[in-house]
Amino acid sequence: MVSGGSVSQPVTEDFYSRNMGVLEKFNPLLAGELKKAEGTLEAEVCVENTASGAPTMLVGGLHVHSLRDPRREAERLVEAAFGSNAVGTNAVGTNSVGNTDMNNAVMDENPSLILGFGLGFTAEALAQKFPSKPIIVIEKYPEIIIKALETRDLGALLSHNGLVFVLGGTGEDVTGALSLFKYTPGSPPTVIRNQALYNLDKEWYSEVEDRIAAWNTRTNVNRATQKRFGKRWVKNLLKNLDAVRDFPGISRLEGILSGKNIPVFLAAAGPTLDAAAPILGEIYKRCVIVAVDTSLRFLLARGIEPDFVVSVDPQYWNFRHLDRTYNPETGTLKTRMITESAVYPPCLRHNVGGIFLSGSFFPLGQFIEDQVDPKGTMGAGGSVATSAWDFSRLLGSNEIWIAGLDLSFPELKTHFKGALFEERSHAESFRFSPAETWNIRALRDGQPFQAKRQGGGNVLTDKRLSLYASWFESRFALHKSVRNFCLSEEGLALKGLETAPAVKLLSLTERRKEINAILDKVYRETKKAFNSPEESLARGEKYKKAKHNLFDGIKKINDIAIEAAENAEKAITRSRYGRLDEREKEKALKTLDRANDHIKESSVKDIVGFLFPETDGWEEEISANEKDPLIRHLIFSARFYRALSEAGEFISHKAH
Repeated sequence: MVSGGSVSQPVTEDFYSRNMGVLEKFNPLLAGELKKAEGTLEAEVCVENTASGAPTMLVGGLHVHSLRDPRREAERLVEAAFGSNAVGTNAVGTNSVGNTDMNNAVMDENPSLILGFGLGFTAEALAQKFPSKPIIVIEKYPEIIIKALETRDLGALLSHNGLVFVLGGTGEDVTGALSLFKYTPGSPPTVIRNQALYNLDKEWYSEVEDRIAAWNTRTNVNRATQKRFGKRWVKNLLKNLDAVRDFPGISRLEGILSGKNIPVFLAAAGPTLDAAAPILGEIYKRCVIVAVDTSLRFLLARGIEPDFVVSVDPQYWNFRHLDRTYNPETGTLKTRMITESAVYPPCLRHNVGGIFLSGSFFPLGQFIEDQVDPKGTMGAGGSVATSAWDFSRLLGSNEIWIAGLDLSFPELKTHFKGALFEERSHAESFRFSPAETWNIRALRDGQPFQAKRQGGGNVLTDKRLSLYASWFESRFALHKSVRNFCLSEEGLALKGLETAPAVKLLSLTERRKEINAILDKVYRETKKAFNSPEESLARGEKYKKAKHNLFDGIKKINDIAIEAAENAEKAITRSRYGRLDEREKEKALKTLDRANDHIKESSVKDIVGFLFPETDGWEEEISANEKDPLIRHLIFSARFYRALSEAGEFISHKAH
C-alpha cells in the first residue's frame, strides 16, 4: 500500500476494496496512482468515532473534522461558501421568485475546488447539494485519500460525474483540471479549505491557490477580450464559414514527427530573436521551423521560409504581419499557414503553400466543424506564441527549441528589431509623439514588475506576460515528454524551459532533406484524401445541413426570446395597474420556464450566448428601484430575453 505514518483502525467492512473497485471504473488513473504511491507524510494518520457515529480523522494528533458531527460541519462549509439559499439545478429555469435561474445555472456549472480531502465529507456535501457541479479535490498526500478509502463507503462520491483529483506533486495540475470544465468568467471557482490540512502544508496549498488565482485572472482577461472583440470574431467567422468546408484540419499533421528525433524550432517575436539571426540557416537544416505571424518577416528577411506560420488573432492589425510577405524569387510562399476560422478574412486568401485549420476557439466555429469536419485541437493561452508552441508539440517532436519567447522586456525592448510594431511607431511618430513614447507606453500600460530572469537576477515583465508564463508552465508540466530549450538567458524564467547554448543545437544532425520528404508526403496524402470527389461531396452536404441547423436554431431562439420578453413586460404592466391576479402570475412564470426549457435544449444556445452581455449588477440595480420580488424577477427576465434576442439578431443580420 503506502509507507509512512498511516495507522489503521479496525474496520468491519472492506471499504477499501469496494472503493477501489469504483475508482478503477470511473477514475482508473487515480486508482493506479494510489496503488503505486509512496508515502511522504511523516505525521501519524488515524481515525476515531464521533458523537454522531460518523468517523473523524486525526493527522499528527490534530482533528481534521468536527469531533461531534463531521457531516453537518461539511454541510455548513458548503452553505458558507455558496449561501444557505443556493439551490443546485440542472435546469435553466425556476419558479422561485427572487432566486434567478441565471445565477443558479452559473453556480451549478462552474467548478469548485476542495483543498484537503480528509475523509471526504465536504466533497460529499457539495456533490449532494449541486449534483451536476464539477468538483476538483486537491490533496497533497496519497495517505489521506487511502485512509478515507479504508474508512468510509465513498462509492457514490467517487462515481460522481465531474469529480477530479489533483494528487501531490507541485500542484501544477490544478490548472489542467480547471481547463477540463466549462467556466463562466466573472464567477471565480469557489474554493473550500479544510483548514487543518491546509495549515499542515500552508506553503504547498498557498502555491496551489496562487495558480488558481492566476488561472482565474487569465480567464477573466479572456472574457474581457471577448466582450471587446466578440462581435468582430463573430463577423469574421460568418465570412469564413466556407473555410471549414474547404480547408483540412491540423489533425492531419498530428504526430508526423513521432519517433523520428527531428526537433522543432519555434520563432517567437521577443527581443532575443535577434540573437538567432546569424544561425537561422543552420537551424533550418536541422529543424522543422514554426514561426508566429509576428516573426514571419524576420525569417523571410534572412532568406528562411518557415515550414509553418501560426496566425490565430482575429484583428486587422494582426493580419498586417502577413501583408505583402512573399518570396521575391517565386512571388509566393511554400510555407503552410496554421490558422483558425475566426481570423481576419484576408488572412485565408494569403498566397501561401496551403492552409490547415485548428479547431475553432469559439462556439459558432465549433458548431459547424463538429457537423462538417472536426479539425483537431490547438491550445489557446491568449497569445499566438501559446498556440504556436502547442502546434509544435502536436507535430510529435520530443524537442522544441525556442527563440524570442521572452515574456518580458530585456534591455527594455518589446520585440525584435524591425518588428511591425516598431516600424509603425517610427512611421507614425512626430515631434510631440516620438517613437520612444510608444515604447514607454508599451512598457508602462501592462502593470510592469520585476521577476526572475532565466539566467538569474531579475527582468522587467508585466501582468499580461506573466499570465502567458503561467500557461506555458502548466503546459510544460502537462507534457513532460517534450523537452523545451531556449537559446537565451535574457527572458523570464519558466519552469520546464531549459537554457541551452546555440552550439548544442548546431551539433544536431542535418535533417532538411528528410524533413522536406516527410512534409511533402503528408501534403500529398492530405490533398488526395481531403479533395477526393466523394469526400468533397459528402462534406459539402454536411456543410449545407449544418448551416441550415445553425440559422434555423438561431431563429427559434429569437422567436422564443422575443415572446418571453413581451410576456414578461405585459405581466409587469398589468401588475403595476393592479390587474395581475394569481392565475396570470402563475401563467407568466410558466411561460418563462417554458422559454428556459426550449433554450436550454437548443443546440445553438452557446453561439447566441457568446454575445450575451454581462449581467453583473442587474439584480442590484433592479432591486434599488423595485421592492416587489415578482416584479424584480419579471424585469430581470424581460431584460434577459431582450438581450438574448438582440444577440441572435446580430448573428442573423451579419450572415446575410
